[in-house]
Amino acid sequence: MPLPRRVTIVEVGPRDGLQNEPERVDAADKATFIEMLADAGASVIEIGAWVRADWVPQMADSSTVALRIARKPGVRYTGLVPNQRGLEYAHEAGMTEVAVFAAASETFSQRNINRSIDESIALYAGVCRAAAQLNVQVRGYVSTAFGCPFEGRVDPAAVADVSRRLLDAGVFEVSVSDTIGVAHPGQVPTVLDAVRKFVPIEQIALHFHDTRGTALANVLTALHAGVTIFDSSAGGLGGCPYAPGATGNLATEDLIYMLDGLGIDTGIDLAALVEASRFIESKLGHRLPSRYYRASTAAR
Repeated sequence: MPLPRRVTIVEVGPRDGLQNEPERVDAADKATFIEMLADAGASVIEIGAWVRADWVPQMADSSTVALRIARKPGVRYTGLVPNQRGLEYAHEAGMTEVAVFAAASETFSQRNINRSIDESIALYAGVCRAAAQLNVQVRGYVSTAFGCPFEGRVDPAAVADVSRRLLDAGVFEVSVSDTIGVAHPGQVPTVLDAVRKFVPIEQIALHFHDTRGTALANVLTALHAGVTIFDSSAGGLGGCPYAPGATGNLATEDLIYMLDGLGIDTGIDLAALVEASRFIESKLGHRLPSRYYRASTAAR
């Protein structure tokens, strides 16, 4: 299949990136980071999570951040919610888009959200119904779609089933997620073929971690399969706090560099994105792992 002319990047650095940082970043700095990402051209930004503070303390100030940012026209701001109460808090903070997170493996579902897959789908169907009443759209994540830290291999049919059930529940898009960074290019078409039987390709996003250095190769494979939505994290921030061994997300800089080279438009200015990552790096006390970011800032 020919490469697409344009790809949508869902920037997850402010949420999936910062939630696993040992250092807390204050709300003012998070807001500045988000605004810099929007100014760089990011059209979808995941800004926080309305989850229990004792589970993910780095996200405890999500409402403060949401109310503080200067929202840019044309940018979608989204955040994670675990239930209807989280949805209500997000809505009160001005959110018009949220995301829910199911898993394709039973053990990860129990460890991550303390619910079975069936229980989680029923819960999210209620979230989607409540969100519709609030004019809030809901995105769905499918965790452990390429492998589980507890069960190992995950059957693509299970991934497809959870994806279908989320779509039936009312999500507008399904982000098929490589939670622990085990996906490889030989695996991507198999999972996509299973999922696209139930979810149109234009409603499938992919979320890769780069634990084993295969994230960009996976994206390239998926581009040839028709996928045009990818999650990534500025600077390569992040990793799932409940997935042992998980390292950073696919770095947005690395992804944009590849897509620019392929002539695929994203609307994101790479130089401005680097400056956003430089800003948040200064608040964390460690280097960001993005290869492009490190190369572009090494001489400065």
